[in-house]
Amino acid sequence: MKVLPRSFYDQDTVDVAQALIGKILVRKINGNIMSGVIVETEAYRYKDDPASHAYGGMTRRNQAMFGPVGRAYVYFTYGMHYCVNAVAKSQDYDAGAVLIRSIVPRQGIDFMLIRRNVCDMSNLTNGPAKLTQALMITKKEYCEDLTKKSSLYITDGFEMKKSEILIGPRIGIKKAIDKMWNFQATKNVFEEN
Repeated sequence: MKVLPRSFYDQDTVDVAQALIGKILVRKINGNIMSGVIVETEAYRYKDDPASHAYGGMTRRNQAMFGPVGRAYVYFTYGMHYCVNAVAKSQDYDAGAVLIRSIVPRQGIDFMLIRRNVCDMSNLTNGPAKLTQALMITKKEYCEDLTKKSSLYITDGFEMKKSEILIGPRIGIKKAIDKMWNFQATKNVFEEN
């Protein structure tokens, strides 16, 4: 699989969020590879998005969102969970990132099950904190270059038809709830693969 180039992320954050559906998130630890098909994402932009971490300006926490595209923005939330984003923005915005909300595991499933301490595959990586726990993604991966085969990167994957992607409001936010910036693969689209 070919690693997505930096130019992939150098476009509107919302477009990148939709385009990431079907791509493969890869995690490499001590020579072991874990991966999964990205099946849910959310876009977070800048001044037009009060729900975005970048909305109030640059801070130590969100500075990756203002940096080069194609990097990982990892943040800690609720005092216990990590979430991973891909920095993506067009020239029209100073900041932006795509939250990876859910993946369908492909490689390293046994490792993920141990990390999550679950037996149910349907509950393994179906949430942003679950997938980071399963893949051991922490603040150490903050600003990791997703465009190179490093410890964390994204490759091409499956071509998705527009009819295979559901578009809706983002989850778990209280501001900018009118923005339809959540993208999900339709159920069972990867069952035959």
